[in-house]
Amino acid sequence: MTAVPHEMLPTMLGRATLILDAFEEPERRLTLGQVALQTGLPRSTAHRILDQLVGLDWLSHTDGGYVLGRRGRTWGRPGQVRADLQQVAAPELARLASCGGAVHLGRLDGADVVLVDGRGDGAGRVGTRRRAERSALGRAALATLTPEEVDGRVSGADLAQLYADLHRARRTQLVCRDIGGGLVAIASPVAAGAALELVVPAGRADRLGPLTRAAACRVREALGA
Repeated sequence: MTAVPHEMLPTMLGRATLILDAFEEPERRLTLGQVALQTGLPRSTAHRILDQLVGLDWLSHTDGGYVLGRRGRTWGRPGQVRADLQQVAAPELARLASCGGAVHLGRLDGADVVLVDGRGDGAGRVGTRRRAERSALGRAALATLTPEEVDGRVSGADLAQLYADLHRARRTQLVCRDIGGGLVAIASPVAAGAALELVVPAGRADRLGPLTRAAACRVREALGA
């Protein structure tokens, strides 16, 4: 990678900040032309910086234009990100709940996964905490982290087996765990440190696993994650 001349950094940072300021609303979607018009930058300059911001996950490029990416959504706004996640995930949670069973949305908090939404029969109470590595929901959320980040959150677990399971979860975007009583929990990541989960009778897991993964994928796409 070519080094950026020291004297250009303030200008480049200023232009990048100008562009990011145009996305102050979390769900705002802008085309290249709209960004250039709003910032006053030449289209070629705006396009070059937008490409760099997309490459660094500050923005995402979709068919409808540019939106905030993973870093843009999480930087300095954890409360807003939680609200966005619940709002975006709500239709998918309702759709999964209509399949029967319980549906949960959870976020990592230290070594635990915390339920932030629950739907359907037998759903857990919002605010309930579980050890992340001991649940499908928590493992799906852990699968979004780096090994170093996982190390800082789990203890007393069979780390070799956990890492193997998380590697499989990253590849398949799905975690299935037998939770007893003839029930299986199926979970899939939806954002950094977050996942959704469907709990159903074991005999329905094969059919509903792909539906759970597809629902989580739609949430990720809507969040630009």
